[in-house]
Amino acid sequence: MAEIGIGILGGGYMGKAHAVAMSAVGAVFGTALRPRLEMVCASSLASAERYREAFGFRRAAKDWQQLVEDPAVEAIVIASPQSTHRAAAEAAFALGKPVLCEKPMGATLEDSEAMVQAAEQSGCVNMVAYNYIRTPASQHARKLIADGVIGDVTWFRGEHTEDFYADPKAPATWRTQGDANGTMGDLAPHMINAALALVGPVAGVMAEIERVHEDRPGGKVTNDDHGQMMTRFQNGAMGHMYFSRIATGRKMGYAYEITGTKGAIRFDQEDQNALWLYLMDDPEAERGFRKILTGPAHPDYLPFCQGPGHGTGYQDQIIIEAKDFLEAINSGKSIWPTFRDGLEVKRIVDAAMTSSRTKSWQSLPST
Repeated sequence: MAEIGIGILGGGYMGKAHAVAMSAVGAVFGTALRPRLEMVCASSLASAERYREAFGFRRAAKDWQQLVEDPAVEAIVIASPQSTHRAAAEAAFALGKPVLCEKPMGATLEDSEAMVQAAEQSGCVNMVAYNYIRTPASQHARKLIADGVIGDVTWFRGEHTEDFYADPKAPATWRTQGDANGTMGDLAPHMINAALALVGPVAGVMAEIERVHEDRPGGKVTNDDHGQMMTRFQNGAMGHMYFSRIATGRKMGYAYEITGTKGAIRFDQEDQNALWLYLMDDPEAERGFRKILTGPAHPDYLPFCQGPGHGTGYQDQIIIEAKDFLEAINSGKSIWPTFRDGLEVKRIVDAAMTSSRTKSWQSLPST
């Protein structure tokens, strides 16, 4: 087994999740490449030193440039603010280093396009960190659809709803400033990515996006609270998606329903170890949604637990993601979702924003 030096930009919520995942992935999945937590950087050297000690990195860096340029750092995980994504990724690719970047990939569409160009010109492995679609249940849903179990998809309904800003008295923070931190930049990309994975490319969107709470204690709000989007997929399916950070009572409302000509699928991340399946071929007296509990027969479950129904959790999704990244590096071939896949999500978000401003349908390029 070969070691690979990992550098992580950022030590906050997602930086910690990636550090824990890289520490665990070798033991969980028996990967050919075994990560070594080589270096971490943060907003200051003092912060980086705290993360180094807390998470077990060998060294702390004074800034992201030092981390990316260090020869012992062989692969990069970008878990820092979106404004740093483009420059860090371009610098890493210029040095021939693989990059796993948190979503949204770029702070702007222009940034995302430039990151794809840099990735593809370098030939380096690249991946965007969409973790929710990697649950064993959602991976099984993708397989059921691909295998034609529910027939041709005719309808998709998806949501990513949470309530961390449902209280209008919650104070203003960095999350209430800037488009990339609003609901369309923060939550919407996850469900749009799921729609692309489950149904396929999007042909056009019609969206409404709103800021419900204009002012919060400590400052004005400059980004969006919630949005809805009618969708037409390239395969002809219709769809609707809703995104909200003010959905009172919703804690992890990443959920979808998919209707096909032979059956249907339902999933809700708040019950992430269950998938609901309806098949028209069942006897009429027994026809109804059946609850499938995830277990060793489903993708990426067995390495965590031998018992069906015992379940996986949020951190396990990040470990699965780390496994995919390491396998891509080992094979020299990027694994979905690549930077180009992340760019498609960004294009749809931008089309939705334009649609909301102009009150018109927006078409997406054919893929």
